[in-house]
Amino acid sequence: MQQAFWSEILGTAMLLLLGAGVVANVILPRTKGFGGGWLLINFGWGLGVFAGVYVAFKSGAHLNPAVTVGLLTADQPFFQMKDDAGMVTDSIDPTFGNAMWYILAQMIGAFVGAVLAWLAYKKHFDQEADPAVKLGVFSTGPELRSYAWNFITEVIATFVLVFVVLAFGPTPSGLGPLAVALLVVGIGASLGGPTGYAINPARDLGPRIAHAVLPIPGKGSSDWSYAWVPVLGPLVGGLLAGLLGLAYIY
Repeated sequence: MQQAFWSEILGTAMLLLLGAGVVANVILPRTKGFGGGWLLINFGWGLGVFAGVYVAFKSGAHLNPAVTVGLLTADQPFFQMKDDAGMVTDSIDPTFGNAMWYILAQMIGAFVGAVLAWLAYKKHFDQEADPAVKLGVFSTGPELRSYAWNFITEVIATFVLVFVVLAFGPTPSGLGPLAVALLVVGIGASLGGPTGYAINPARDLGPRIAHAVLPIPGKGSSDWSYAWVPVLGPLVGGLLAGLLGLAYIY
């Protein structure tokens, strides 16, 4: 678990550094990628997942409390190592206590990754810009604010993520982390429009806390009234995916 804890911190930090970084590149003033568009953001997040999964190989690369909840609900090991004969040589059991350690590590990693993205774009954050733009680098927000419907969107999008990730397990594939990366790109392109597709409580809450504490000029509010949606929505989506995975996949 000690290795897994640090693995989740490092992997989630890499995910947020590259994910928040691509958003900063597209929406902050006077960047090289300014105005690059939604698809650039989608692909940037997908490649952030790709890198994060490789970095977090020692923990099973959850990088997301919703994935951890899905595996816990489906009663699937959080991590397994097999020898050349396919025999399990090491594993982490899906227990509530282990899940809490994973989620804590993911939250720490997300906060660290967001801070690193801020450092990389420090001079651009210092430029005059709409406070909502600066917050948008760190956290998601709805295009049309309706808490109930925004919540439903996050539940559906996260359900797709976790259910398909669970299906990857027993499905032979040589794609590995690339499959998860492409899945995230697809979810962003298809379901990301209403809320910005947090689909990961740590991805939204950790950076939102970073936004609240960092000395960013003209940053405005951290929009805490919305913050529960990208936390509870993905957790419910992960739980539902785990229940269906338990009945259908395993």
